[in-house]
Amino acid sequence: MSLSGILGNALSGLHASQAGMQAASNNVANVNTPGYARTEARLVASNIGGTAMGVSVDGVKRITDVYLQTASVRAISSAGSAGVLASSLDRVQAQFGGLDDPGSIFSRMNNVFNSIAQASVDPTESVSRLSVMSDIESFLMEADRLNIELQTQRRETDAQISTNIAQANDIIQEMFELNKSVQTLASTGGDSSGAKNRQSELLNQLSEIMDVRGTTQPDGRMILRTEDGVLLMDNYPVTLQYYQAGTGGWATDYASIEAVNPNGQAVELDSHIKSGELHGLLKLRNDDLPNTAEELSESVAGFADALNKAHNDASAYPAPQTLTGRNTGLEAADLHNFTGATTLAVTDSSGQLVSRIDIDFDAGTLSVDGGAAAAIGTTVTSLVTAIDTALGANGSAAFSAGVLTVGAASASEGISFLQDETTPSDRAGRGFSHFFGLNDIVRSEGIGFFETGMTGADAHGFTAGQSVTFKVQGPDGQYVTDINIPVVAGDTYADLIADINDATTGIGRYATYSLNSDGSISMAASAGYEGFTITLTDDDTERATSGVAFSDMFGLTLASKANRASDFVVDSTIRGDGSKLAISKLDIDAASVAGDYVLTIGDSRGGLGLQEAFSTRRTFGAAGTIAQATSSVQDYFARFAGVVGSRAARAEADSESATVLMDTASQKLADVEGVNLDEELAAMTMFQQSYNASARLIQAAKEMADTLMNVI
Repeated sequence: MSLSGILGNALSGLHASQAGMQAASNNVANVNTPGYARTEARLVASNIGGTAMGVSVDGVKRITDVYLQTASVRAISSAGSAGVLASSLDRVQAQFGGLDDPGSIFSRMNNVFNSIAQASVDPTESVSRLSVMSDIESFLMEADRLNIELQTQRRETDAQISTNIAQANDIIQEMFELNKSVQTLASTGGDSSGAKNRQSELLNQLSEIMDVRGTTQPDGRMILRTEDGVLLMDNYPVTLQYYQAGTGGWATDYASIEAVNPNGQAVELDSHIKSGELHGLLKLRNDDLPNTAEELSESVAGFADALNKAHNDASAYPAPQTLTGRNTGLEAADLHNFTGATTLAVTDSSGQLVSRIDIDFDAGTLSVDGGAAAAIGTTVTSLVTAIDTALGANGSAAFSAGVLTVGAASASEGISFLQDETTPSDRAGRGFSHFFGLNDIVRSEGIGFFETGMTGADAHGFTAGQSVTFKVQGPDGQYVTDINIPVVAGDTYADLIADINDATTGIGRYATYSLNSDGSISMAASAGYEGFTITLTDDDTERATSGVAFSDMFGLTLASKANRASDFVVDSTIRGDGSKLAISKLDIDAASVAGDYVLTIGDSRGGLGLQEAFSTRRTFGAAGTIAQATSSVQDYFARFAGVVGSRAARAEADSESATVLMDTASQKLADVEGVNLDEELAAMTMFQQSYNASARLIQAAKEMADTLMNVI
């Protein structure tokens, strides 16, 4: 071999050794850098004209495993989603507390039960009555606080979605710029491993936000897509677009996340996000928080309705002069639809009977003080007119804007109601006084229950030109269509529901509404569309005088159901005067006549009825993840507490499992791509020895050249 060949071999060895040591040095320097994949100098034998001419460096290679990297990215996304849900639902659980936690809504409910029991022991004790009012108010204030907290968390979740979208856009843009660098370096033979390592790091960051997959092209570029294929970056980066609502209100219809390309074409992205923090945030905002709010409101509404049922079948001593009901949503021309029987009594301040009116809804008549039967008609107007006539000089009855008022004429007299023991009055499961809310202890400006007692034959009472709008979404939440259904004036509820269920102009293709026997409305998915979601998003209907909208009357929106937890308050009259609490009860039968004592101050039967309201089984409507159930108030609250706790516990368990899988996948990837200091030390030692050998070869060539020159 010639001296020039020896020198060429030696110099190539020096260069190769330097490249090897540089790669090992970079590996050691980045041993703790996230997403860094170790590199190796690719060395190949040089051959010129069939003669070995040392070694050359054919670039620097990143040691990667595309399958392990994909598994790691997926695990990171899953952990991101589970982690968001776990931390948020743990916060929800902490707000509610446990069944025995002092100050929790569950303990406050028990306090109400205990204070009512104490007030029933001595009905004459005013302090115990005030304690009942205070405890009920405390319970309702806690329900309101929790409802506001859920809305606050929903608003914060929406804000976090917006923040994550901004972070994702920054990452995608940086990855796009790195694509340019990688492509340039690849075309010029430069070392692109640094840019690729940064891409890998960014891919991990993006996968924590949303599920993505990166595909590396032959020219070194990376193409980004969602896990199910929506393009995020290729020859151009898309821009993720989201308009933050700025509110967590239950009536909010949130905008979709969209992927917008440079031409302005947008693709809805919500349904394509299957994991990552965004998935967890969307699930929290759209499902978990609303479900919890619905469950809370149904619990509180059941509590209020149970108390009101007992309170309407009891009386204060002396009886209040005027009883004013709630806005029932009824119109004067509506059918009253009551069955059974009830008794209205006018009493003086000492509890003596002044007059009694026995109403027999089955017979369609009433009688005054056992006298002749008089017809009550079939409508609300005819019924109220008949009661007003029957009261005569002793009082009056009026119905306006959905509200019934019954009062005694004299300030020294009062009004009380008593259900018939054999055939109590009933409309949709509530007695006459209870349905109208005449003696409610807990009141609400909104609709507290959705069993309206309406039938298909009742006129809907809405005005032509008003309408309801439904949004249809697919199984993954993707937008399908909006369907607007106008109201036809003069039609019945059966007609209105038929219009809604029309398969062509209504929602009938996707679902069917049904008017139940108690006047509530339920919805069932049509065959083949079980996974679709139908949401009533807009409703400008309003009954003529009561002003109640169709969706509010029947509880067809999240807002109409979830806002109830904040709507209930203690009746201001009773709150300000404990003597108005209905601890007594009418002691009246068929033989009772004017002058008989039918109310007494020591009577505690009304209080016992209030006490039994917590343990008496009643029907709770479907709410959130809790199906319709027949249960006592106490048992339902225990079940609700269990649902809140198990939801948080399940999220925590999912998060722990996802974290273990992420750590395992990360470790597997690190075993292949990660830096092992012992291996890098061995490589550096080998390349140092190689460098020294090449240097000695150069020295030997120099000595040989010097010797030859000396010989000459």
